[in-house]
Amino acid sequence: MRLWYSQMLNKSGREFITDLASAAPTPGGGGASAYAGAMGVALGAMVGNLTIGKKKYALYDEDIRAILLKSALLQDNLADLVQRDADVFAPLSKAYALPKDTEEERLARAEIMEEALLAASLVPLEIMEQAWAGLLLQEELAEKGSRLAISDVGVGVQLLKAAILGASMNVFINTKSMENRQKAEQLEEKARGIIARGITLADQIYRKVEEALA
Repeated sequence: MRLWYSQMLNKSGREFITDLASAAPTPGGGGASAYAGAMGVALGAMVGNLTIGKKKYALYDEDIRAILLKSALLQDNLADLVQRDADVFAPLSKAYALPKDTEEERLARAEIMEEALLAASLVPLEIMEQAWAGLLLQEELAEKGSRLAISDVGVGVQLLKAAILGASMNVFINTKSMENRQKAEQLEEKARGIIARGITLADQIYRKVEEALA
């Protein structure tokens, strides 16, 4: 697993939460969603690590090891997205403050805003995609993971569902301000597709976990 060079995640968990609660513009909802997604994937990885090497689950050993490799990549990607969400918000914040007194200033501001809004929409959309990929791994873990840790699959699923729904808010708040409505609608349609699939799958997996715990 590669090292995380995220300034946000170089903070302690308490520092991150304190910053999240402050009036500082970042971290915000997008970063929090990525963080939740990373924790959701990590919980699935924990279930995998508690499963490999157990005689009872030897049939699934190769599958679980493959899940762990995919999980490591997703954890890294989501951790990086915590920082990237903050990075793309900075230019957008500056763009809102640009002067717009003259026609020339208004045109320049509009162009810069459009670029910044697009960038600030694409990162949370990527968070959603990574969280969806995490749900697919949880689906497999719900079937093949250790029954002693199945509750953690349920928790991981809820964190990944929250990551999808949370990140979508950052997509929609930025696309609503975009001048290029065709592009905005494409991004919104993609986000709604992930939401629909994500909620359906997350709820299915969670019900399986509930049944296993009954």
